[in-house]
Amino acid sequence: MDSYPFHPVTFYLAPTGKDAWSGRLPEANAEGTDGPLATIPGALAKIQAMRDRPRNPEVVDVVGALHGPVVVYLRGGRYPIAKPITITPADCAPITFAAYPGEKPVLDGGVRITDWEVTEVNGATAWVADLPTVRSGEWNFRQLFVNGERRVRPRLPKQGLYRMESVPGMPLPAGWGGGGYTKFVAAEGDAQEFRNLGEVEVVYLHFWIEERSNIADYDPASRLVTMTRKSRTNLVGSFGSQLADYYFDNVFEVLDTPGEWYLDREAGKLYYLPMPGETPENTEVYAPRVVQLLRLVGEPNEEKLVEYLGFRGITFQHTDWRHPGETPEASLDPLSVDGKASGASISNFNRGDYAASGQAASDVPGVISLTGARDCVFEDCEIRNVGWYGMFLSCGCRGIRVVGNRFYDLGGGGIKVNGATPVAPKTSLTGWNRITDNEIRAGGKVFHSAVGVLVMNSAGNVVAHNHIHDLYYSGISVGWVWGYKDSSTYANLIEKNHIHHIGQGLLSDMGGVYLLGIQPGTIVRGNLIHDVEKAHYGGWALYTDEGSSHIVLENNICYGTNGDVFHQHYGRENVVRNNILVCGDEATVAYTRVEPHVGVTFYRNILVSAGAPMFRQFCSDDTRRIVADCNLYWDITRPAPLFCRKGEEELDFAAWQAVGHDANSKVADPGFKDLKAHDFTLAADSPALAMGFRPIDLSDVGIRPAGSRD
Repeated sequence: MDSYPFHPVTFYLAPTGKDAWSGRLPEANAEGTDGPLATIPGALAKIQAMRDRPRNPEVVDVVGALHGPVVVYLRGGRYPIAKPITITPADCAPITFAAYPGEKPVLDGGVRITDWEVTEVNGATAWVADLPTVRSGEWNFRQLFVNGERRVRPRLPKQGLYRMESVPGMPLPAGWGGGGYTKFVAAEGDAQEFRNLGEVEVVYLHFWIEERSNIADYDPASRLVTMTRKSRTNLVGSFGSQLADYYFDNVFEVLDTPGEWYLDREAGKLYYLPMPGETPENTEVYAPRVVQLLRLVGEPNEEKLVEYLGFRGITFQHTDWRHPGETPEASLDPLSVDGKASGASISNFNRGDYAASGQAASDVPGVISLTGARDCVFEDCEIRNVGWYGMFLSCGCRGIRVVGNRFYDLGGGGIKVNGATPVAPKTSLTGWNRITDNEIRAGGKVFHSAVGVLVMNSAGNVVAHNHIHDLYYSGISVGWVWGYKDSSTYANLIEKNHIHHIGQGLLSDMGGVYLLGIQPGTIVRGNLIHDVEKAHYGGWALYTDEGSSHIVLENNICYGTNGDVFHQHYGRENVVRNNILVCGDEATVAYTRVEPHVGVTFYRNILVSAGAPMFRQFCSDDTRRIVADCNLYWDITRPAPLFCRKGEEELDFAAWQAVGHDANSKVADPGFKDLKAHDFTLAADSPALAMGFRPIDLSDVGIRPAGSRD
């Protein structure tokens, strides 16, 4: 059974096991006196007893002393998790927790709801369950999962968004900043004196974040909505006078659509409207009772580490969400170690009563959380039906491999990595981790601004061959220092990821790959990025934002954005070469803040437009700041491409060259095999090849077969 080159000590867990048994048998013996263990803590206790025996002869264990690695096989079935499993340095040995061959173990933070009564609510058939622990205040949940799928709370409007009519005391026009607002006026007919008013949440959207707050009061005469939490920024959707869009979540009055549910906390009643074909007998309904499932907790500043642990083939599911700071689990600064500040830099405005999480939901914790962990592995696992980020690698995490996992139906994003700033103790630095061959999809269900993979204050990571899709904000985000300040983010490799269908028209200012700050040695190459849809502005495939510097972006294929395909806000000495950038609705390339240094070099790219400018929003006559040459341009809707100078008329290619750009570039059809079908294979006689363009191989983009992962 073991595929290991040596013979590890083997334990077994089973849902029917007992922690009083030895755990050395895969199933109970005929006498019922021995068999598998029941829990991971039970297995850790057995392993610790073995490990301690040579140093403590009084420890009695029939297994004997521990002299090598351990494999703990989890038999298939559900393992209820009433509180997070916590593993500390004292528990550590080289241990792999693995699915028993051919079986599917599930670490489950949910409670199954049964004993339904069938009734009618708002004219629809509903199931109702009486929950005394909810009524008593011992239990409250904000998510519900039915037959492995997320179900939604009733919201207004059912589709689309409302828009705030006015915000008392807020001057317009407005931009990012300000904040602290708790009141707005709803448009006629949008709000009402809802049942259980304090349980209704306002979810409002602006710029690159969402904010979420319960309602404190509603005045029907003035239509004034008062929220319990302050806004992080001005209540506008973007820069200007357009107020924020929003929706009401958890509204009993519109509980009328199959698949919706509502928890009446005061009455202790759960209402669920079944989908077609669902019956109380054939339907499994789970409500979460925990917000986290697994914690590896080391103390990196004291060199007490959690090391050499592996988790393979295990499913983690059913957790709830809370605002950061709302519960003890969420109150810990995710960038501190046991409450001791690590010097890491993160927005922590949500430690109080603000309604937002940070940019990219940066202060939302992980359902699986690692601090001070080294050389650990998560492979071929599933993390699903959860309320926060799927996984968080925090201070002092190095050599972690997150490979071949499936993250889906996420309240937050997929994987978050964060460590210490340059001024913090070196022991708190995080990096040199591998995040490869994972699928991350259907995220941002609660924290809409969460991203697929978020790397902050961390170096030397490989984020490669992941399939990231169906999110409301960026796919991969790297960096966490605005401007040209010192950063501990450098030398990250973002390679061969397939990123698509992000944004979905809900938020703004996003990128398929979003970069931030000085990052020498960071390379973004070989990625396929498409279908990026902004709300108000900023739907970009590749985005070098605030001070992005010394980054190479090459061999990427990007298309189908409703903003630009590539956008640099400001930065220095970035290189964009040998990419295929196709059909941004606003432009192919934009550069919005030109500074007195070389900002970016565009070299040997293929740029294709459908009527939009090739370049826009920068001072095109300053060739010292933007270097462009050896590119191939093609506009499929007009005889020649156009180039836009900020505040001036568009230039044709000859005028563009006369300014001093693209002396060796050409305008010609690149000769794609099938542009409409997004097959960018180049014909043998392509003029791009004659100019030195190197063909981009997409055959191994995204998730690789298990046997070919390095």
